[in-house]
Amino acid sequence: MENYKREFIQFLERAGVLKFGDFTAKSGRKIPYFINAGMIKTGEDIATLGEFYARAYKEKLGDRKSVLYGPAYKGISLSVSAAVALSKNGLNVPFFFNRKEVKDHGEGGVFVGYVPQAGEEIVIIEDVITAGTAIRESMEILSHLEGTRVAATFIMVDRKEKGQTEKGAMQEIEEQFGFPVYSIVDVYDIIEYLEEDESNRENVERIKNYLAVNGASRAAE
Repeated sequence: MENYKREFIQFLERAGVLKFGDFTAKSGRKIPYFINAGMIKTGEDIATLGEFYARAYKEKLGDRKSVLYGPAYKGISLSVSAAVALSKNGLNVPFFFNRKEVKDHGEGGVFVGYVPQAGEEIVIIEDVITAGTAIRESMEILSHLEGTRVAATFIMVDRKEKGQTEKGAMQEIEEQFGFPVYSIVDVYDIIEYLEEDESNRENVERIKNYLAVNGASRAAE
């Protein structure tokens, strides 16, 4: 495993973002581990997370300039931290996020921050994709920005789960909307990391059993 992946998983554990137990995902699935970016609570942690997103962005998109979009609420801090980290690496990109309810006074509207103009590219910054529900919601919101296009989505963890078919949720999103989805790590990286410590055996088995039912077909990926 690459060092940065191990460092990232260790960071997720230390910050309380990665937890093991019994949880319910937005898709309604009962899951044995949970990725919750809402557990990021300090300036140091959000800065560190932003640096990992920025690294992934630079690796995949280089110096290509886009507008970062963070879906409310968790995506707000993610997009801001990624924008700050990118600026420190010489790439100054604008960012914006949505309101849960449209504001009918002041400047009004559903978006806060920079509003993308026709011809500009948008990059969505999310925490995870389970069944793709949240990304489809974001695409519905972003569809009101005429003349723009989503160029990519970056997430922390690819759960490698089925979407609406036997294919992976990330693959379905890519095929449906025509843009790539990049993850810093995936669930198999997490399994590999956990297997380095025998005390994690139960969590490893629970995740593997879950993937045996809900995991995307490896052939379909």
